Amino acid sequence: MQQQRYYSLDVFRGATVALMILVNNPGSWEHIYTPLEHAPWHGCTPTDLVFPFFLFAVGNAFSFVMPRFEQKGNSYFLKKVFKRSILIFLIGLFLNWTPFVQWSNGHIVFKGFEHVRIMGVLQRIALSYFFAALIIYYAKARGAFVIGCIILLLYWVFTLLAGEPGDPYSLQGFWGTSF
Repeated sequence: MQQQRYYSLDVFRGATVALMILVNNPGSWEHIYTPLEHAPWHGCTPTDLVFPFFLFAVGNAFSFVMPRFEQKGNSYFLKKVFKRSILIFLIGLFLNWTPFVQWSNGHIVFKGFEHVRIMGVLQRIALSYFFAALIIYYAKARGAFVIGCIILLLYWVFTLLAGEPGDPYSLQGFWGTSF
């Protein structure tokens, strides 16, 4: 049975992948076109939209596939979610590792795995997809909304308590910049 395609979602996903590739490979890292750089803290550039656009596409796709997952049962759902999550994670690792060779000082140098960014954009999307799928499948829409609100509030409180006293939401005071 041929599954229905949602071409607008496919086009949006493809455009987001193209933007991700452009952002990850801007040409010269010394002279990057300003919109291809992240905003320092406040503000937004096209680069800052790659991750949210992917998550938007993933969230949209859930509305189309969840009824089919529910029809086919728990084991089908878990198998599909684990497989997709692992594939997206591995594709992200592969993209971060390429090119495998570089030209340096007149020689070909093979790029080792130690230069791979383990938690790149696609890897984070894979984890987001995995946990969101589990939450949506088992908690349904209302439960997912409540869980999402709880996670957001806990993150806000954690950022408040773990950040610099007096200014935990600034770039200098944010707890995540200390890693």
